[in-house]
Amino acid sequence: MHADPAIPVFVAAILTILILGMIMKKLQQPHVLVYLLVGIILGPDVLGIISNHAAVTRVGSFGVLLLLFFIGMEVSPRRLIENWIISVIGTLLQVLVSVGVVTLLGLYLEWSLARIVLLGFVISLSSTAVVLKLLEDWKEMGTRVGQDVLGILLVQDLIIVPMLIILGFLSGDKPTAQTLILQALGGIIIISLVVWILIKEDIHLPFLKYLGSDHEMQVFASLGICFSMALLTGITELSAALGAFVGGMIVASAKETHWIHESLSSIRIIFIAFFFVSVGMLIDFNFITKYWGQITFLLIAAYSTNLLINAGILKALGENWSVSLYGGALLSQIGEFSFVIAAVGYQIGIINKFAYQMTISVISLSLLLSPLWIIVIKRLTDIAHIKLKRA
Repeated sequence: MHADPAIPVFVAAILTILILGMIMKKLQQPHVLVYLLVGIILGPDVLGIISNHAAVTRVGSFGVLLLLFFIGMEVSPRRLIENWIISVIGTLLQVLVSVGVVTLLGLYLEWSLARIVLLGFVISLSSTAVVLKLLEDWKEMGTRVGQDVLGILLVQDLIIVPMLIILGFLSGDKPTAQTLILQALGGIIIISLVVWILIKEDIHLPFLKYLGSDHEMQVFASLGICFSMALLTGITELSAALGAFVGGMIVASAKETHWIHESLSSIRIIFIAFFFVSVGMLIDFNFITKYWGQITFLLIAAYSTNLLINAGILKALGENWSVSLYGGALLSQIGEFSFVIAAVGYQIGIINKFAYQMTISVISLSLLLSPLWIIVIKRLTDIAHIKLKRA
């Protein structure tokens, strides 16, 4: 009897994660970095053990939904609403300033308006998956900076929809009336659910009490709540991750669901690992080696620009410099949804194949190096804060 060909792949992935995990634990590095490195090592450009990128990406996308679902269970809706100025104004300013910075470069290089706006949108989005995973691992989700960053990331998830509409207009591909109606309907549903949670505070989901202590059915009930909400927002042309997050808030407000966190914890870890492995697989070493100078410049420019923009915005909105700089560092990488923006831009002809590959390389490397960048900025910020206190 021959072994299934998938078994050696899983064995290689698990062993590589364990070995790298032990090494990174000694170096006090986050698990995110382990998964990204596994994607690089086992991906098509190094060992070639994992070659089906589409399948890994699809599985990984479930991990992002579960991550947002868990975060929704842990945050306070009232606190998010109270912090709306930083979330909404901060995100809008971030996008506008990012597009403005790219405009200066675009005018010098004689880029089209569509290309300037596209690349401005790309660098303005941060990684929900990376940042929330780091905040969760470091137990900083409930801190001031954690809440600020969470609010901005959630608004970024929402703002992707108007971004895609704007790009469609710039390329001549206007959205249909049906799409706009669906998006408006989805927005109304989400707002209504959040208001319901705020008003009720204590929600009862009657069907859950019939599960009792049936742990197997509890797992399926948990997944059902998470993915049903994701499906709802997906159908209405909004972010599926946003739906999963609201599903988590609903669950957190229901008395019958205290067991969900334990039921899904292991599943969530596996799916999130797949997501980061899929990002690591995107890194094309041949392309990076050939154009390393340009990629390095763009990567440093993206980190520095996003750090300064976000730190400046947080400071202008009332945060102290310590929180602002750390928040700016957390938001300084280019996010996973930027892959979507870049792909759409390539499909509708705003950027060519070379520009698309360059964008993908910069996004992938920014995600890979993001934990190290954040740790360095965090330590420098802590040192500066201590010196200021002593002074």
